[in-house]
Amino acid sequence: MAGRIPHEFIDALLARTDIVDLINRRVPLRKAGKDYQACCPFHDEKTPSFTVSREKQFYHCFGCGAHGTAIGFLMEYEHQGFIDAVEELARLVGMEIP
Repeated sequence: MAGRIPHEFIDALLARTDIVDLINRRVPLRKAGKDYQACCPFHDEKTPSFTVSREKQFYHCFGCGAHGTAIGFLMEYEHQGFIDAVEELARLVGMEIP
């Protein structure tokens, strides 16, 4: 893939991705009010401090400070590079990278 991925494509990709479904496939989430919670997959903890917001389309850990979008989650959790994470999300939602 040559060139840069347009910001508009990244925005559209994130808008079509359900971050709760994406993370729940890897880390079992449970409903907590309007958001979802789990023990953080990025550090060892006994009580949930990892929150995922479908409305805001981001995750945040109040314990270790991990925070980001679906792309950032794949990069950190799956140890992927940016391009690999974008390619995986695009494949999951049926988009073709320009």
